[in-house]
Amino acid sequence: MSFRRRRKKKDRRRFRGVFLLPNLITTGSLFAGFYGIIAAIDGRFYAAAWAILVSMVLDGLDGRIARMTKSTSGFGVQYDSLADLVAFGVAPAILVYLWALKPYQQFGWAAAFLFVVCGALRLARFNVQTGSIDPRYFNGLPIPAAAMMVATVVAFYTELGEYAPERSMFILVTIYVLSFLMVSNIKYISFKKVELFRRHPFHTLVGLVLIFVVVATAPNIMGFFLMAVYVASGPVSTFMYYRRSSLPDKGENEAPTPKLTDSQGL
Repeated sequence: MSFRRRRKKKDRRRFRGVFLLPNLITTGSLFAGFYGIIAAIDGRFYAAAWAILVSMVLDGLDGRIARMTKSTSGFGVQYDSLADLVAFGVAPAILVYLWALKPYQQFGWAAAFLFVVCGALRLARFNVQTGSIDPRYFNGLPIPAAAMMVATVVAFYTELGEYAPERSMFILVTIYVLSFLMVSNIKYISFKKVELFRRHPFHTLVGLVLIFVVVATAPNIMGFFLMAVYVASGPVSTFMYYRRSSLPDKGENEAPTPKLTDSQGL
């Protein structure tokens, strides 16, 4: 057997398997999203909202663990996108339709379908643009953030109970806005580049502890406000992105320091 044939056979053997740990976590995220669909159909809307939250946590873990263990793969990327479409596209759309949009009949399910379509387009565009855009920013509202906005709205209204305002029109407008933001070019800050295993200023730890305590005191209410702030932060992030891009580099404006020759230095 020639060296080239042995090498090809070895390469095929190398890429035959899949990495278990990150893909199992992705499966857990998909399971949580599917459970959210079942809970919404059964009328347990609060449980469905928390299932979407669990799915988002697992979705954030699988990529980080894959990078930490150097087990990233093309299969994992595609599987993660398919799981995201179910957990963050189909699950919140069914939840919000059965919870608030059903009275609008065709306008209600059309809004829910628009959310799913824009989420799918958002995922496809993200996969295509990976590596060609600034990794510090998302191009458009990420689909997990849009799903979490829906889930926290449900939890917020559940917490308020009888004091909650009329929801149908507010939710209908919110779904259309979230759908537009997902396929827009508005920039959102990405937290994927946050290094958890390196030194940070002390006030960063204090700020994170403060946020944790505030959310823990009233998770249903504070979770909604935190997600609303993130969704509304898009224009600010876009302004910062283009302002930073328009600033000239330091090296371009500074005149080069003349290098002294031996005769000039004497």
